[in-house]
Amino acid sequence: MLDEMKKKELERLALQIRIGTVESIKSRGFGHIGGSLSIADALAVLYGSVMKFDPKNPKWEDRDKLVCSKGHAGPAIYATLGLMGFYPYDDIKTLNQPGTNFPSHCDRKKTPGIDMTTGSLGQGTSEAVGMALGDKLKGRDSRTFLIVGDGEADEGQVWEAAMFTAAKKVNNLVWLLDNNKKQLDGYTKDVLDTFDFRAKFEAFGFDAVRIDGNDIGQLYDALTKKATDKPIAIILDTVKGKGVTEVEETMSNHSMTVPAETFDRWLAELNGKLAAMN
Repeated sequence: MLDEMKKKELERLALQIRIGTVESIKSRGFGHIGGSLSIADALAVLYGSVMKFDPKNPKWEDRDKLVCSKGHAGPAIYATLGLMGFYPYDDIKTLNQPGTNFPSHCDRKKTPGIDMTTGSLGQGTSEAVGMALGDKLKGRDSRTFLIVGDGEADEGQVWEAAMFTAAKKVNNLVWLLDNNKKQLDGYTKDVLDTFDFRAKFEAFGFDAVRIDGNDIGQLYDALTKKATDKPIAIILDTVKGKGVTEVEETMSNHSMTVPAETFDRWLAELNGKLAAMN
């Protein structure tokens, strides 16, 4: 169980990730903000407490790895890695600009700390399975964490990868499904009803749990659960745009284009929350 001091530290990190996400998107004037903000808490727990990595040696073979299959959440990943020291934090403010190392979708050849290139939805799931299985066959004591979108789960490739993960007992791979209940053009229940994700993963042979994906304590407990021979799937019930009230309340918050003063208002809200934690 997470002690109160560590919990506060991770909550603070999640706020900093949200601030970095908004700052990076502000630099371009538009971007995938909703699904970036919804995974900030998961990233805070992963990089702030669970994963083993070395910012000075991003290619360390025995590191834990992250594959963000919902690759449009790149701004949140970039903010996290900048805060962890993989590169100067202010570099994230070149998001999507000419010559940048921070493209809209994660690219391992451009950005230090990115373990796999993603963006074509569904593809990252297969890549993560291969990475984790490779590490297991080589006897490495490392894990791979895979972030998948609920809208992304419309792709058949996601379920092929899930079936392979369970069938081959790739138990050093942890699936995190960001169930924020929206996708590009509407609610998932209206576009293609996802039904019960936990029941689906259990039927495939996973050890599955459903939690509040914006709750640091629940995330920590789920991510530190002792492994069995089954792979783990964590269904994250999240809020798309979590942390910024105006984004949360906007229906079309998958990607947003707003003026600089709106970004400043959002940053003021987040910085106010951060100051209140001191």
